[in-house]
Amino acid sequence: MTPGPRHATRPAMSTLIVPLADLDALPVGQRLIGVDLGTRTIGLALSDVGRSIASPLETIKRTKFSTDVKRLVELATRHGVGGLVLGLPLNMDGSEGPRAQATRAFVRNLAAHLPLPVALWDERLTTAAVTRTLLEADASRARRSDLVDKMAASYILQGALDRLAMARRTAMTERDGDA
Repeated sequence: MTPGPRHATRPAMSTLIVPLADLDALPVGQRLIGVDLGTRTIGLALSDVGRSIASPLETIKRTKFSTDVKRLVELATRHGVGGLVLGLPLNMDGSEGPRAQATRAFVRNLAAHLPLPVALWDERLTTAAVTRTLLEADASRARRSDLVDKMAASYILQGALDRLAMARRTAMTERDGDA
C-alpha cells in the first residue's frame, strides 16, 4: 500500500516548491497530481504509478479555500500521491503577473494542509492548446466546458512527466558514455 500525504507542521516555503527533478526522486509507486489553478475551477490530472502517463482526473468548482483543499487532500490520499505539478501562469514575456503571484500564494496556503513537494510548470497557452484540440474534435461548447480544466491539468502534468523522462534518458546516455 502506498502511503498518503505526510501530515506535519507547515514546512518552510523553500522546501515546498522544488525543482521538477526532485519529484523524480519520490518513492516508486507514488503518483503525481497535475493542477491547473483557475479563478473559478481547479483542474486535476493524475499520473500512473510509473509516472509516465497523465490522465484527466477531476474539475473542482472553486468555493472556499478550505473546501477546495479538502477535496484535493482526499484525492491525494486516495491515489497515493507523493507530489504535485502546478501550472504557473506566466506572462508571454516570461514575467510573473498577478495570476502567478496568486498561484504562489495558493501553494503557500496549501502547505499547511497538504505538505507535499510542488514543482511549478510553465503553463502559458495550455488552455488555448486544449481548447483547440477539443474544437478539432468537434466537442460541443458544453462538453468543452466540462473537459477543458482537467485536460489542461493533464497537459501540464504530461509535459512535466515527459521532461522527467527525457532527463532520465539523458542521464543514462551520459552514464553509458562514461563507462
